[in-house]
Amino acid sequence: MAKIVSALAAGALFGIGIAISGMANPAKVLNFFDVAGTWDPSLIFVMGGALVTAAIGYRVLFGAAKKPVFETQFHLPAARQIDARLVGGSALFGVGWGIAGFCPGGAVPALGVGFAPTATFLAAMLAGILVARFLQERALKAATA
Repeated sequence: MAKIVSALAAGALFGIGIAISGMANPAKVLNFFDVAGTWDPSLIFVMGGALVTAAIGYRVLFGAAKKPVFETQFHLPAARQIDARLVGGSALFGVGWGIAGFCPGGAVPALGVGFAPTATFLAAMLAGILVARFLQERALKAATA
């Protein structure tokens, strides 16, 4: 139960930060990508602040703790190489973000702010996740057959 409460608290804190910074507004995000027009650099400051905070937090956490508070061990990614799947997925993520003005992290808090297209974006994102999983499983089955 404590693990669920801590995840809920972290998600709520993230959502509040996204909403306060204005990053739940897709127009603000799209203006960041419009370098030749109505460019809005505020996304750089939000991302920079998050990066600095996370870097300090990770340094403190991994330097002081042998294991997480509500888990038996840290679950870190094992993959260390940059491959076509990573580059392709990153490119698709970026294109989708640039078209819609939403990233998954900002879309969920945007539901609470009341932007109407958010539900459509989230439904399309979930459909994309399901299609990608289906294609991955199909490719895995073909490779092992």
